[in-house]
Amino acid sequence: MIVVQAPLRISFFGGGTDLPAFYTQEPGSVLSTAIDKRVYVIVKERFDDLIYVNYSRKEIVSHVDQLDHSLVREAMRMSGVSHGVEITTLADIPSEGAGLGSSSSITVALLLALHIYQGESPTAARLTEEACRIEIDILGKPIGKQDQAIAAYGGLRQISFQPDHSITVEGVPVSDRILTRFSQRLMLFFTGRTRSADAILREQVERMPDSIDALRLMRAQVDEGRQALQRGDLDQFGHLLHDAWLLKRRLGGGVTNGQIDDMYRDARDAGAIGGKITGAGGGGFLLLYVPPSAQDDVRDALRDYREVAVGLERDGAKVILNVRQ
Repeated sequence: MIVVQAPLRISFFGGGTDLPAFYTQEPGSVLSTAIDKRVYVIVKERFDDLIYVNYSRKEIVSHVDQLDHSLVREAMRMSGVSHGVEITTLADIPSEGAGLGSSSSITVALLLALHIYQGESPTAARLTEEACRIEIDILGKPIGKQDQAIAAYGGLRQISFQPDHSITVEGVPVSDRILTRFSQRLMLFFTGRTRSADAILREQVERMPDSIDALRLMRAQVDEGRQALQRGDLDQFGHLLHDAWLLKRRLGGGVTNGQIDDMYRDARDAGAIGGKITGAGGGGFLLLYVPPSAQDDVRDALRDYREVAVGLERDGAKVILNVRQ
């Protein structure tokens, strides 16, 4: 039996510039971090030749082509596992529509588990490439490449995207002391609703010509945010998050709604310096940067919403159990 975990992520700056509609015209860049909320994939050999897949439902099929779970189906095809296996996926928090990159994390974890099952040891670069191929090229999802990379590599990363479709994943060196202080200032609240990002992202792609100036400003914030974090100017990072949220709202009508606007306004009135909705928007989680002295006030202002404790995660996708019979 093989058990693999992969982290979820929070993207701070540059979201949208990882879409092909942007980076095929000019380079894109994001600043993103893995968080200590994870997805898990369990792969176990079966005595018979059937394929069992357990998630929010259970599938039992005799051939990989019969699977409804598209990520499992394509990961099996790519890894060469064709029969006689049981696959289970689990997640720490809602795994679809939460804005934390869960689909890509599951894809990366599936690929790692299945390659290990085949006796291979894929690199983070290979996992990123194969996960992007599955989600973008094969399944046609209107997404970028940052989620797959952060799930595979982990840590705090600046990820750059080039017009030739290549990506560069760079670790951001920040002292442990600053990272601890930074993590203590992040608060995450569930909006109570999940959503599919596809429609929101398709609208953003359609509106790309009108949003190009905003996206360039969002890309510039990647370097500004990185520098603020490295020098320990954490409140400046929070102010940049607020500016980024104002820019992100310009990308499409589905990014925000009345409920999200009310949550964000109440949090700011209670002392939050900045924040943003995670992922494409429209639901999922509201990320906030809040000085410690104001956190109880923010909790009270958002008492109708569930807070999820969140920390930073250094590791990317990894095997946590490998027991061969």
